[in-house]
Amino acid sequence: MSAQVNALSRSDLYIQTRLLIWNRKIKTDFSEMASKSRVSILDYFNIVCEGENGKIESNCKACGTRIQAKRTVTSNFVTHLKRKHQAMYDEFVRKKDVKRETMQTCAGPPGGRVISQSGTGMNKFDYSDPRQSLISEAIAKMIIRDLQPAQIVEYEGFRELLQLLEPRYMPVPCHYIQQQLLPAYVSQVQQAAKQALKGAESCSMSLDTVGVNCGYLGVTCHFINTDWNIRSALLACLPLPGHSNTQQMITDFDEISESHGISGKVFRVVADSSPSEKRSAFGLPGFHIIGSDKVDRDDDSIDEEAVAGENKEAMGSNENHKSLDQCLGRSRIDCFARLLSQCVKEGVCASSQLSVHLGKAACLYNYIFATVAPEKLLQVFDSTGEQRSSSKYWNAQLKIMRQMVESMDFLEDIVDRSDLVLCSIEKAVLRELLEVLEPFEEASDMVSGDKHVSISLALPCVLGLRKHLAEVTTQQCSAIVMGLSQALDRRLAGILEDPLYVTATTLDPQFKLSWSSDSDWHKQVLLEEIGKHSQPLSPLEHYSEAQPSPSKRCKLFSFIKQRPTAQAKTVEQELSTYLHEEPTDEDPLQYWKRKSIDFPLLSQVAKKVFTVPATTTSVDQIFDLVSKTFRPQQCQFLPKNLDTLIYLKANYRILWS
Repeated sequence: MSAQVNALSRSDLYIQTRLLIWNRKIKTDFSEMASKSRVSILDYFNIVCEGENGKIESNCKACGTRIQAKRTVTSNFVTHLKRKHQAMYDEFVRKKDVKRETMQTCAGPPGGRVISQSGTGMNKFDYSDPRQSLISEAIAKMIIRDLQPAQIVEYEGFRELLQLLEPRYMPVPCHYIQQQLLPAYVSQVQQAAKQALKGAESCSMSLDTVGVNCGYLGVTCHFINTDWNIRSALLACLPLPGHSNTQQMITDFDEISESHGISGKVFRVVADSSPSEKRSAFGLPGFHIIGSDKVDRDDDSIDEEAVAGENKEAMGSNENHKSLDQCLGRSRIDCFARLLSQCVKEGVCASSQLSVHLGKAACLYNYIFATVAPEKLLQVFDSTGEQRSSSKYWNAQLKIMRQMVESMDFLEDIVDRSDLVLCSIEKAVLRELLEVLEPFEEASDMVSGDKHVSISLALPCVLGLRKHLAEVTTQQCSAIVMGLSQALDRRLAGILEDPLYVTATTLDPQFKLSWSSDSDWHKQVLLEEIGKHSQPLSPLEHYSEAQPSPSKRCKLFSFIKQRPTAQAKTVEQELSTYLHEEPTDEDPLQYWKRKSIDFPLLSQVAKKVFTVPATTTSVDQIFDLVSKTFRPQQCQFLPKNLDTLIYLKANYRILWS
């Protein structure tokens, strides 16, 4: 009996040993097979060189773009495939998924690590997986662009949506986004902005505020880089405590300028004379679009009362005006686009009956959108969704009204309510209003955007608007024309004699002095302004530029006479030569990039003056979006890190071009 037991034990031991050897062989064979079927992102790139610490430079096999990264951190390669070669990226992800599933099926969890399972039994991504990183980055983009709270990643509905779209994604916690991801993006933007500003010779700044009792201060920098391209970056978005004074704003501004190394480079500061004044988007009175991001009716009534009591409001904030002007001095200027909008606001509010006519037109528009099929609406309106979302601004409302007037017969045919059809007088009012405001709309659209020079357009716009109001003839909108003329003279007439605007317009090659009625006087103003901001080259610099280097001269050519030393042109000579040339429609920045050698003094001033924006900044537009949330009943819905989100949203192009 004992012998049988021993024989059985030896038999079991033999079987277990053979199973162990066989299992080990299977794992070894699988490991070799897995190494042979290695899936690497570098398979799609040709390695050019490899440096220290694993740094490598590789060219994309598809387009030849050179990418720099480390062997241990290959996210740059993955991002390039994702953005430029979607088919190759999908192939790479598919190979990675097949390899991962095969390894988990045949060899089990690597290193004994337990891989979490989804409800369907599918394995979750590891946090280092490229697909996991891209989805987390996409979520961060959504939070930044839509100004959503970071807590959205923990909402039940949001996680159900992620589970449906990608069951293998491992949701990241809220604190990871707030404490690691967003601060990392902020640090990246700050480093990029500081690096870009190092090469800037001068810059201009914009100060934007939102909120009355509490709000935020946005500090935006505008500069022209060495390649003569204009750039803008939000340097900071700071919370403002209740009842902040102007001196505190200036202190914050100085600290931001110092931290970014531009304290001595600031040329002009674009800021409202009254930063604490309530901000609200201006829309045409009575033209309320249902379903848009509109301004409530009580805001419109407040706006009209503000126009009527403008003098009283100005007297109440006179102390704040003086404080801001005393701190910034002559370097502070008003935003041209905002002054233009205020002129339109005062002009249209000069007619007491206009809101009634516009109110009926808005009712017709709202009824059409509620009852007519979308395919029919596209025959009249360009884009329904985007148009309605921006219809709280007067220029967007004017575009809607123009489309209605041009297709009024078609709209009346598809409307089954006679009480909404406009009468002949109401149609005449709308047509005259469109004719009167069309040049103002053109001027507003012309200066919008931050990728081109806008300050040189302000003075010609004022001259054109003056001429238009003097020549236009109306029967129903005479009060509006008078109100616009008065507002234009009160708010924008000073631009015509301001040396900054005279210089900017004259240095724009499409204008020069063709707009001037007294070219001699404006030329003298221009010379004085250029003399303040230009720095003549030293004789040594001129000599080094004119003379060839000694290494280039040799005894063989000693019989050739040396060229005479080029004499430096004065400012008067440069200006005379520049004005003698015919105006051109070439982009101002590209023109002065090409002419910087011929006109070194004028190009210095152009590079400084053209940094001043005539339009509103991106952070100002973001402030308009969030301004309604500063009401007491809605402050509870604000994200806790709203200042960080505004900062990243305004600098979105720096992170993701």
